[in-house]
Amino acid sequence: MSSAPKSALERYPEYEAVIGMEVHVQLNTNSKIFCSCPNQFGNTPNTNICPICAGYPGTLPVLNKKVVDSGIMAGLATNSKINQLNYFARKHYTYPDLPKNYQITQDENPICIDGHIMIKDAAGNDKKIRLIRIHIEEDAGKNTHGANGESYVDLNRTGTPLLEIVSHPDLTTAQETRDYLMKLHAIVVSLGISDGNMEEGSFRADTNISMRKKGTTAYGTRVELKNINSFKFIAQAIEYEIERQVTMLETGERIRQETRLWDSKKNQTYFMRSKEEAQDYRYFTDPDLPAVVIDNAWIEKIKSNLPELPDAKAARFHTQYSVSLYDAGVLIEDQAIAAFFEETVKLSKNPKLANNLISREILGFLKEHKLTISESKITPALVAELIGALDKGVINNKVSQEIFIEMAEHGKSPLSIIKEKGLEQIDSVEEIEAIVLKVITANPDNVAKFKTGNDRVFPFFVGQVMKETKGKGNPQTVNDLLRKHLA
Repeated sequence: MSSAPKSALERYPEYEAVIGMEVHVQLNTNSKIFCSCPNQFGNTPNTNICPICAGYPGTLPVLNKKVVDSGIMAGLATNSKINQLNYFARKHYTYPDLPKNYQITQDENPICIDGHIMIKDAAGNDKKIRLIRIHIEEDAGKNTHGANGESYVDLNRTGTPLLEIVSHPDLTTAQETRDYLMKLHAIVVSLGISDGNMEEGSFRADTNISMRKKGTTAYGTRVELKNINSFKFIAQAIEYEIERQVTMLETGERIRQETRLWDSKKNQTYFMRSKEEAQDYRYFTDPDLPAVVIDNAWIEKIKSNLPELPDAKAARFHTQYSVSLYDAGVLIEDQAIAAFFEETVKLSKNPKLANNLISREILGFLKEHKLTISESKITPALVAELIGALDKGVINNKVSQEIFIEMAEHGKSPLSIIKEKGLEQIDSVEEIEAIVLKVITANPDNVAKFKTGNDRVFPFFVGQVMKETKGKGNPQTVNDLLRKHLA
């Protein structure tokens, strides 16, 4: 059996990756950042617009206070310092989806600075990923390109409030980057400031990656990976870029400063545009927006109303429900799943089985069918009912998997499925013993092997008995009786 080919970092361990992230978080306020237009996704193009967000001359923006609240919340949740004096700036560039020809953002006075997020490195040790800044800005519109070479501009998204979260280049692997993004995603969703929907653009991450020799302090030429809408694809793109850049360096090729996109079908990045020269955006303070002063009382009010954050929730699940730290981390990745788990535990009083069913069966089912928990027919009440049947020995684990599939696909009651299909566990010692003796009699060769010390044939006997009982035999009784009669 041939082994997998070595990665670039395995072939050239003297190199290391330097990775920094720029994440745009779309805020879920009711209205846009500087006007009263609805902040909604998926509406008919150019219906959620007004003279302000459409960039009409002479219109004046008015800041949405909820956006500032969200910025403070994000700063507190990421251990950041809140700047108490905030200014807005104009960032100038020309593009069809930017009707004013400038974007209102923050330049020298971002709302948050010097934060950090903790992740685990490959060895399982705590690692601090430092944040340079979090700043508030407005989103641009969206260009749509037609089949006939025509392009259309939808300004519905123009003026949508964003937080841009910029990290230091403290990340060194694809896995660290994925963990960092998932932690950041869990934070903003748990705060309730964003739905975090990556497919709709609510959580967009740009990756800056370069390679250098270990022990050196100078950065290599930076390549930007842009518009990748899943954690999985971001990690794959980083792995590909590490391979591409190390191979180029080893063969004497020059790495260009550029933006690249990810082709998920070919599993490779490809050139989008050159970034050899930094663009001059001609920032200056926006004269139409006054300074925002955030006093201590404002910060303390936000702090006192912060919800439970992901790390705290995972620690509580570990202590309160005796869930492993790993499983707790899986449960809190999706706040809806975490809430589903707690409601199931409340109804079933069995956190161990609730965790097992959610981590193994439910998450797998949702992934396979590309559903969220709220979109599925699975409810805490149904799962609790299934747990009760397992806990009381009405069914065994093997049968529970069959019941779960039907329950998940049709929303049917587990107890009704058990009754309809006659799936109650066989606990009768006499009934199981008769089947055990029948299986032993029918397999003298394997009996002889077992008696000579070959324990590896024991699972064969278990499988044959369970087959005879159609999977309904009590597993413990089956094992006990087999060992009794094979001795």
